[in-house]
Amino acid sequence: MESLIDTHAHLDDKRLAGQTEAILDRAAAAGVAAVMTIATDPASSRRAAELSNLFPQKIFSAIGFQPNNCRDLSDRDWDEMVALAGQPGVRAIGETGLDRHWDDCPFEIQQTWFDRHINWSAQSGLPLVIHMRDCEADIVATLNSHRDMWPLKGIMHSFTGSWETAVSCLDAGLHISFAGMVTYANANDLRDVARQVPLERLLVETDSPYLPPEPFRKHRPNEPAMVVHTARAIAAVRGVPFEALAQATTENAKRLLGI
Repeated sequence: MESLIDTHAHLDDKRLAGQTEAILDRAAAAGVAAVMTIATDPASSRRAAELSNLFPQKIFSAIGFQPNNCRDLSDRDWDEMVALAGQPGVRAIGETGLDRHWDDCPFEIQQTWFDRHINWSAQSGLPLVIHMRDCEADIVATLNSHRDMWPLKGIMHSFTGSWETAVSCLDAGLHISFAGMVTYANANDLRDVARQVPLERLLVETDSPYLPPEPFRKHRPNEPAMVVHTARAIAAVRGVPFEALAQATTENAKRLLGI
């Protein structure tokens, strides 16, 4: 069985917390060799770094501040994140980005912290993990405003945008990652985007415990073992063997994350 890497999971979420060893066992049984757990705020950044220390080579971590959680951040929070970035299991910055769907944080504050994450990624060499919801034009504009730093290193996570937006992200140097939504019956447009992304820039993820793929949708929380269903759906739409798709996305993740 070909090994996969789940490049985006929230293992500290209350629906998954306390089950880490069992989750990793199920992932291994499904052919998933490693998981990157993603932080969203200061507390989850600490926990993500801790998990990657507790389970070396099985869990890697990204530390940072999700846009909806940026309202009350301080420079002290930022300094702590920078310090955590020096730990060996930390392999990315994020998740960061922009979000116009929710109203938890003023957009201008989100923008300030997104720019800050981008600058830190360029300084540290750690790739970004970018969240985008209902704000494709804003994301593209921000990437273009940092054109002097191109090619950027990073991941457009759980991508649901248009092919035009995907091209803009690829031009900036980013990888495109797909989650369980690519398996949904009404996701033909998204599958068409997944079909066109260059194989060397393609990644897969779960966004656990969110977005469980078919056939688990609406029945249970998502978890890393289920990334296999996303990979199979992408392999099918691209007309390639699952094993080839798995090998390519795993090599992409290892190269980008340095694992």
